[in-house]
Amino acid sequence: MRIVVCVKHVPDMQSERRFEDGRIVRGEDDILNELDENAIEAAVQLVEDNGGEVIALTMGPEDAEDALMRALQMGADRGVLISDEALAGADAGLTALALAGAIQTLADEKPIDLVITGMASLDSMTSMLPAALATRLHFPLLGLAHEISVDTGASSIEIKRNADGYEDVLSAPMPAVVSVTDQINEPRYPAFAAMKAARKKPMDTWELADIEESDAGSAIAQRGQVTEVLESNEITRDNAGTIIPDSGDAGLRLAQYLLEVVK
Repeated sequence: MRIVVCVKHVPDMQSERRFEDGRIVRGEDDILNELDENAIEAAVQLVEDNGGEVIALTMGPEDAEDALMRALQMGADRGVLISDEALAGADAGLTALALAGAIQTLADEKPIDLVITGMASLDSMTSMLPAALATRLHFPLLGLAHEISVDTGASSIEIKRNADGYEDVLSAPMPAVVSVTDQINEPRYPAFAAMKAARKKPMDTWELADIEESDAGSAIAQRGQVTEVLESNEITRDNAGTIIPDSGDAGLRLAQYLLEVVK
C-alpha cells in the first residue's frame, strides 16, 4: 500500500499566541496538529499489516518541516513539504488544490492507494479539507472513521463511524480519502531510536513549479488567494471578573450569582 497522510504545522494551543498585520504569527512554538497524529498512526498500522509506504505531506513555510519530522519519527517513511510564497494566506480551497497537485505528482511516481487526514486542524477548525481534497482528486470520501480495515485483494476500504446516534459501516474502492477521529487509536510515542532513524529518511521541499504539470497545479496560479484579513482586534476583559471563594457553600453562592447577576 502507498498512503499519503496530510498533516499540518499549527500554533501550540497552550502557548501565548499573537497577531501581526491581522494574522497569527507562525513559527513560534508551532507543533504537529494533534489530531493528525491519529491519521499518522492509522496509516503506519495499515502499512505494518499490509506492507507499503507512508508519505507525510504538508503545506506551509519552511518551519513546517518540524511537523514532517515528527511524522517521520512516528513511522512515516517520507516527508514532502509544499512551500511557496504564492500560497501565503491560503484558505481551505487553495490548500486542497495544492495538496491535490502534490498527491497527483506523487501518484505519477507510483499509484496512491489512500489519502488519510485528521478530523480537523486545531488552528482553523473548519474540517473542510478532507471533502475539498476528495473533490479535487475525484476520490470517494469516507469521513470521521473510528475504525478502518482494507481488503488489498479487492482494492477496497471499509470504515466504521458514529453519526447521529448510529454506527455506520461504509465501504469504497481505493484510492480514497479517509478522515479519522481521535477515537481510532492511541498514537505511539516515538522512542529514541525512531527519532534518530527519522533524520535519515527522505524529506523533499517542493514549490508550485514542482506540481504545475498536474491538473490541480495548473489551476493554482489562476485561483490565488481569495480571502483577506481587513481588521483584527484583540478582545480583552473589561475587568478581572468575580472570584467566589469556597468556604463550603461555593456551589450555592455561584448559583445565586448566576441567577442574580448573569441571568
